[in-house]
Amino acid sequence: MTKRIFRSILTVTLTVLVASLVLIVGVLHGYFQDRVLEELARSTAYIARGVEENGMAYLNDDLPKSSRITWVASDGTVLYDNWEDEASMGNHADREEVQEALMLGRGSASRYSDTLSQKTVYYALRLSDGSVLRTSDTNYSVWMMVLQALQPVALMMVLAFCLALWLAGRVARQLVEPINAIDPSAPSEDVYEELSPLLTKIRSQNRQIQRQLLDLQQRREEFTAITENMSEGLLVIDQETRILSYNSAALRLLGAKAPVEEGESVLTLDREAGFRRCVEEALAGRRCEELLERDDDCRRVMANPVEQEGKLAGAVLIVLDVTEKEQRDRLRREFTANVSHELKTPLTSILGTAEILENGMVKPGDVAHFAGNIHREAQRLIGLVNDIIKLSRLDEGGPAAQWESVDLYGQARSILDQLSTAAEKKQVTMTLSGTSACVRGVPQIVEEILYNLCDNAVAYNRPGGTVSVTVEDTAEGARVTVADSGIGIPPEAQNRVFERFYRVDKSHPSGGTGLGLSIVKHGAAYLGAQVTLHSEPGKGSTFVLQFPKYVP
Repeated sequence: MTKRIFRSILTVTLTVLVASLVLIVGVLHGYFQDRVLEELARSTAYIARGVEENGMAYLNDDLPKSSRITWVASDGTVLYDNWEDEASMGNHADREEVQEALMLGRGSASRYSDTLSQKTVYYALRLSDGSVLRTSDTNYSVWMMVLQALQPVALMMVLAFCLALWLAGRVARQLVEPINAIDPSAPSEDVYEELSPLLTKIRSQNRQIQRQLLDLQQRREEFTAITENMSEGLLVIDQETRILSYNSAALRLLGAKAPVEEGESVLTLDREAGFRRCVEEALAGRRCEELLERDDDCRRVMANPVEQEGKLAGAVLIVLDVTEKEQRDRLRREFTANVSHELKTPLTSILGTAEILENGMVKPGDVAHFAGNIHREAQRLIGLVNDIIKLSRLDEGGPAAQWESVDLYGQARSILDQLSTAAEKKQVTMTLSGTSACVRGVPQIVEEILYNLCDNAVAYNRPGGTVSVTVEDTAEGARVTVADSGIGIPPEAQNRVFERFYRVDKSHPSGGTGLGLSIVKHGAAYLGAQVTLHSEPGKGSTFVLQFPKYVP
């Protein structure tokens, strides 16, 4: 803007200077041309007086040749010319100034002279005998006078031009500085009165922009609050796969870091083929769904195209954590397979023994042995079914029983009494120590948890071993510790002993169903308790059951 103002002021100044110069030249030219005519009139009158008194003799005298002198008869014949040979000159009756002099007594003209090849000013005066005396001078002399007078004018013009340059720059800066100093966010009214409508409009627009920004910020905060509290990952991308919006759940589920640069490609977050396929399909206008499996985690990615005014604008990606669902499905499949296998084993044994008895292939003395085998397998089958029912109830939310206060010490003493016969057979010594500690829970579930822990401690012990049960009432809550001096559990198997049907050594003579510790884990979770395990192969295992603090 400063340059435009500067150029405008300078252009106006130059235009005025050029116009002034043209006007001055025109005025000077007219003025000096009039002066030339006046000089020619005086000279002509002076020479005419001499010619009338002395005739041709006066003209032949040494007159100055600075001006051309021509004597023309009344019929136009050239009688004398001090610059040219009069005999070679044509008739001058048609000359404008001659005709005017013959008619009016004097005349003047200005024209291009063929003889002199330049523009000439003429003045003619009629003599008493009817002849015409004409003097002339070239226009060159007029311009010489103009140029002589123009030199000081040109100097003043140059000085005026320099002054105009300085003033134009100064005025432009002074005009623009207050405008440049205007703060768009809070424009002041003390600038120019002409700018008041503009400043009023800017203030109105500022208020409108502020309202829109506040509204946009509020909506953005609401959107961020919603998306950040989502457990599902959300990604919004454009046609070029650039990330427009995302929430922290998406980064967490994809195991990615926040985009370093604005507009970074979504493909930098996850380079798996399934994820890339989802993005490509969505940007092609087709819905896509893929399952991403990484280590023990499972993520389901659903991509949907987004259209705007009938054109594809981008895509929305939803990332779901389906690890638990997939694990449940896998556990369900494993559970079904294991149940089928575990049920098949005793049923096959019972069926085989029954067929032998039915076919009469057993001696009368061995019937009791085979019947005992059927009884044992039937008991094992019933125990397995009971354990499966217990786990199913725990998966469904536990048995329909009321919660009440349970004394862990008394419960543990009752369970040790139940297992005393089995312990004597294994030559295992069981001890109970500690104090009374009450918890809030379902007595049936508490009993099943403690029974399975103590039963395993006896079953997987060695002859002459010990089982120590300790009940404590700590500041964190009631605690039950079941320690044995049995075979122990290898480190690589300690994370799996709580799985259903998992047995460290399936050939062990105690041969349980593999559901005992799974019942312990699910029962403890139902009661809000925690189970921890510490075991060393050959030295024994210690299970700690920590209950939450109970205030009667």
